[in-house]
Amino acid sequence: QVQLVESGGGLVQAGASLRLSCAASGRTFSNYAMGWFRQAPGKEREFVAAISSGGGSTYYADSVKGRFTISRDNAKSTLYLQMNSLKPEDTALYFCAAGSLGPLRLGVPDYWGQGTQVTVSS
Repeated sequence: QVQLVESGGGLVQAGASLRLSCAASGRTFSNYAMGWFRQAPGKEREFVAAISSGGGSTYYADSVKGRFTISRDNAKSTLYLQMNSLKPEDTALYFCAAGSLGPLRLGVPDYWGQGTQVTVSS
């Protein structure tokens, strides 16, 4: 089992930045690809970004490319999402996830966190 706990969400104005963190415990963090997903009210959960187990490869949704950066610190068992130039449409509950890279990118990870709320006001 892998336990995932997100933090760093909040209420910010458009154009601001936030950094989300996801602390992992349980099985070896460096064995897993990691990702971020989000779900806005009334919408389905969507892929945001993913990173390979070693951190050498990253993937982004077109909607966040150039504004968000995913990274990981395997020594600290922590995943990050740096979010810059936030827009009101980025408002959502953000989840981290762990699993194999292929299925994870398709929204089928092995483990999910509980989520952290990000609200961007205009």
